[in-house]
Amino acid sequence: MTDQPTHLRLVNGDAVQAPAPAVPFRTSWTADELMAMTFPEPRWAVPGIIAEGLSLLAGPPKVGKSWLSLGLGIAVASGAKALEAIELEPGPVLYLALEDTARRLQNRMGKILSGQPAPKDLTLATTCPTLPAGGEEAIARWLDRNTNARLVVIDVFAKIRGTTPPGLSAYDADYAAMSRAKRLADTYGVAVVLIHHVRKMASEDFLSEVSGTNGLAGAADATLVLKRARGTADGVLHVTGRDVEEAEYAMAFQPDAGLWHLLDGPPEDHTLSDTRATIARHVRANPNSTPKAIAEATGLSHDNVRKTCQRMNADGQLCVNATGHYRLPGTESPAGAPGVPTVPDHATTSTNAHTHEGQPALLPVPAVPADEETHQ
Repeated sequence: MTDQPTHLRLVNGDAVQAPAPAVPFRTSWTADELMAMTFPEPRWAVPGIIAEGLSLLAGPPKVGKSWLSLGLGIAVASGAKALEAIELEPGPVLYLALEDTARRLQNRMGKILSGQPAPKDLTLATTCPTLPAGGEEAIARWLDRNTNARLVVIDVFAKIRGTTPPGLSAYDADYAAMSRAKRLADTYGVAVVLIHHVRKMASEDFLSEVSGTNGLAGAADATLVLKRARGTADGVLHVTGRDVEEAEYAMAFQPDAGLWHLLDGPPEDHTLSDTRATIARHVRANPNSTPKAIAEATGLSHDNVRKTCQRMNADGQLCVNATGHYRLPGTESPAGAPGVPTVPDHATTSTNAHTHEGQPALLPVPAVPADEETHQ
């Protein structure tokens, strides 16, 4: 008699096996047993960005979160490149567009598909019960029917989280609401993405911008924040998580096609002005450069480079040493690069000066390097 195959599903909010397995689902090990086990690598819906588990995708209103999530859903369901750059493995996708109508979804998909056939493995719905009121079981039933599903998108989380149980703190309420979605992701080994909003007040830490308490980001396996950027990039996607390396991706939006695509290079190359980005690229490749050298290499005017370098230094985008050589913050000066001169132990005076008792001696004025004399 062969063992019957087992399959996880949710019943009344609890993960159970159907049919019942001969061996209970294991949740504890000794340390040596755990270290001897071999686990499969996490399954990626979008390699490097969205792994199996619960992801929170947040951003300000009208930044393009729905375009981004729908585009990713279409790419995963059809096997096209995600963000026009990332190869992925196709599979069924469930997209809950809880703020949209069927007509709006059709219009958006028509733009994104641009004449290509609609993927049959993409299921769309504009209504769903809240997770506590049957939504969790409804999604589980879809996952039972689509055992090789790769992605579930819920746009937006506020529409499906349900009411806050009485007596819970705001943190506990947020964590409990997220836990229902995370249970789905963990039970079925699928990527679940919740679309959410950010606070109006900006922060240096993008995780702090997620609206709500830390219970939201704390319960998620990964947090992605899509932010508007100055300059030529339309957005920067900040990513961090347990199975995802922290990264930032510069992206551009094509309104006519409704598509986001990745831009080459780090975000600062696109969020800076053209002149600053050109200077930053040169200094990254040629640390310890002078404005004169940058101007000659880039074709920018020397006066423009000199003033822009000074402003970038003031804004913390470049570092400069005492002789006017520039490098990027966080990078070391090359070996042999001139350092900042130190104050001598004993003050000396010029040959013409007279030292008067009770008055400090005058320090000599350091000479300006010859190659930079007219440029500082």
